[in-house]
Amino acid sequence: MTAHDFALSDLASRLAGTDATLTTAIRDILAAALQELIEAELTSAIGAAPGEHTPARSALRNGHRPKLLSTPAGDVEIGIPKLRTGSFFPELLEPRRRIDKALWAVIMTAYITGTSTRKVDDLVKALGCDSGISKSTVSRICSQIDADVQVLRTRRLDHQPFVYVWLDATYVHVRENRHIVSKAVVIATGLRADGIAKCWVSMSVTPRTRSSGASSSPRSTTAA
Repeated sequence: MTAHDFALSDLASRLAGTDATLTTAIRDILAAALQELIEAELTSAIGAAPGEHTPARSALRNGHRPKLLSTPAGDVEIGIPKLRTGSFFPELLEPRRRIDKALWAVIMTAYITGTSTRKVDDLVKALGCDSGISKSTVSRICSQIDADVQVLRTRRLDHQPFVYVWLDATYVHVRENRHIVSKAVVIATGLRADGIAKCWVSMSVTPRTRSSGASSSPRSTTAA
């Protein structure tokens, strides 16, 4: 991961850690994406998708066995597919691959910028050519991640009153149109009547200019 990508991922990670509900939601998205990649690898290994009958099919699926996996989002439970004959263990779960970290970067990038499209190539590279998972499959999974994360980014905030709201901004370097530029990440801290504080990140990602600071009109706000 490049330095500017890491800055975005690190910022999102710290913000996500401020709220247990958001952390759980991101963990669920990570678990679902991991499971899809595992199923895609099995499809490539046996030559058939679930419920598909092809001449090239070499084995039949026979349920799953649970496995607890430690990830940057915390422990997640995934299902390792079982076969009626033979055995299968996903290559992508090998420690040297660290697919969980690659997926975490995809999710955090989507959380900050609204899209994970540019991370597809990084994820394909992390999976390795021997996984048999096509770039189109990875693109589809990343598109679903974008949709799931968008739900988090656009959650309404009017279900709970805030007595005070503080706004601040920090600048991070991001890649845009093959150039590294400095953009603003607007961060809000809200204080509820019961004294509990909540944080949100608002990604207007307005470029830094000599005449202005953080944007006063962010495009969207994400509840954390």
